[in-house]
Amino acid sequence: MLRHEFQPGRLIAGLFLILAAVLYAGDAGGTWETPWFVVIPVVTGGLCLAGSVSAVTGLIRRHKRSDSRGARAKSPT
Repeated sequence: MLRHEFQPGRLIAGLFLILAAVLYAGDAGGTWETPWFVVIPVVTGGLCLAGSVSAVTGLIRRHKRSDSRGARAKSPT
């Protein structure tokens, strides 16, 4: 049994922030050159995508909850 509900928006936000950290770490280590402005679209794009996924997830969960409540209300017991 899960201890908490899965939140895919947080997962996506974390992955994009880890990507930004890897970009900066590679630049700091001298592995590649990363311009300073590259991370801005990565982080903002990731946060926008995470927000969209969270909104859709919330709508789906709300819809499933209302369906289960409606089914219980309609039962003849």
